[in-house]
Amino acid sequence: MRSGIFTSGSVTAGHPDKLCDQISDAVVDRVLRGQPQARITVESAVAKGIVFVALHSSEGLEIDVANTARAVIDRVGYRQGSFQARTCSVMTSVSETRIENSWPDDQDLAPDTFDQFPAERQVTLFGFACRQTDALMPYPIWLANKLVAQLDQVREAGKIADISPDGQSQVSVTYEKGQPVRLYGLTLMAAPTPGKAPDSGLLSEQLREHVIEPVFAEERLKPDQETRVVINPAGVTEPGGPEQHAGLTGRKTGIDTYGDFARHSESALSGKDPVRIDRCGAYMARFAACAVVKAGFAETCEVQVSYALGDAHPVSLTVETFGTGRINDERIASRLRECFDFRPAAILKQFGLRHLPEQRRGPFYERLSSYGQMGRLDLEPPWENVIDAANILAG
Repeated sequence: MRSGIFTSGSVTAGHPDKLCDQISDAVVDRVLRGQPQARITVESAVAKGIVFVALHSSEGLEIDVANTARAVIDRVGYRQGSFQARTCSVMTSVSETRIENSWPDDQDLAPDTFDQFPAERQVTLFGFACRQTDALMPYPIWLANKLVAQLDQVREAGKIADISPDGQSQVSVTYEKGQPVRLYGLTLMAAPTPGKAPDSGLLSEQLREHVIEPVFAEERLKPDQETRVVINPAGVTEPGGPEQHAGLTGRKTGIDTYGDFARHSESALSGKDPVRIDRCGAYMARFAACAVVKAGFAETCEVQVSYALGDAHPVSLTVETFGTGRINDERIASRLRECFDFRPAAILKQFGLRHLPEQRRGPFYERLSSYGQMGRLDLEPPWENVIDAANILAG
């Protein structure tokens, strides 16, 4: 964006779609901690009083899906009303498949074998990075994610009573010459706990004090006198969560990536083991874009990578720097091909993606599934650690 206003939004961990992402990734975490070489795809859906979880996996996996789902629902905060961890119905559908061409352990993968493990589907993926924030993320989605993360924290800490785990944020930023210069507006929504009716005026004051002010205390752009701040524009009469609207895994790809500031694949990130190219390839594309910016080749960079079914090497890799490149985009793309290996097996080995739940001694992908999967400095995912890669690229 050169000049104008751009808006991004985000949701709390208790939003039904995000709840489904967490349930799906909690199952992935549980499987990978015990069997890193297992293959699994998980899709979840929630509605009033019901959770449905569908698994497609390699043979021999043993996991208590129902209790895994209930644990996530309880942790998120659904403990009363018609949708709660203890009493909701959990339905499962399990399909097992014998995997003939199984992938060995990441560390046993050798470069001369990488071609033996091609992409299992066709997909076009996008990685994006810019200097708008220290995390190399677009400013609107960075702020939107911070707001909902703070909203979750204050609710869990009991600083604001009678609000449900379901909430949303929206942030609009004014740009001039490609740079964020002003906070145009923000909206924050927090649904009430079922059966409760918090005072709207008091709730607005609490959200300003405990959510908005702490988030912007350390930000270079802050609300000014003309910033349009809207809190619960529809009131606080309707309960949130699955009592109000259904959820499904993979419907928040814009929030998971760049807040629609940059392009992203339509494929979901959550609920898939990291062998899936639409998951590991998205992380690699982000890694490459960050390396380009960190190396000083551009202020803004989008990396597009396309894979064809049955091919290990991407069929195309292009770069767009939106006029900010210090060398031409074709040369940057050539450097990326020279310095980094975009084959699926190489990505798995470089990032150790199947061992992250075990290495982190607990949930990793489940935690990653809320507040965005890119720019997550709090979780230190390997695709955000690009200092060495930037030096290699620049050298």
